[in-house]
Amino acid sequence: MAYTFQVTQDSTDPHPLADWWAETLGWQVEPSDEAFIRRMISEGYAAEDDTKVHNGTLVWKAGAAIHHPDGHAPRVLFQLVPEEKTVKNRMPLDVRVGADDVESVVGKLTARGAMFLHKGRQGPHTWMTLADPQGNEFCVS
Repeated sequence: MAYTFQVTQDSTDPHPLADWWAETLGWQVEPSDEAFIRRMISEGYAAEDDTKVHNGTLVWKAGAAIHHPDGHAPRVLFQLVPEEKTVKNRMPLDVRVGADDVESVVGKLTARGAMFLHKGRQGPHTWMTLADPQGNEFCVS
């Protein structure tokens, strides 16, 4: 039997990072269900401290998710953790921009808060490694 999966990324501030990645990939941030959140609080399953307001919307503090607009890729969940990133990620995302000019895309990403780390090459294949605004490495090719 084949399984599906989601990719989970630790984050000290999941909602802005989800916004950044959704814009980077052309994906969508999953909407918050404010009525559900309020019901969970009123029924005692959650507390006000479990929530926050992000971009004018009540959301769960614990995480935010993004998905491909057509559902053709795994969901990416950004989950809240208390500590900053300290070592290289073991499973970075690789962003394939296809026919787009990689250097132009990298320029746009660095203008939005990514940090250029280095260029890589293996045989005829090249890529650029960057870090997102919270320091998570990813490659653009």
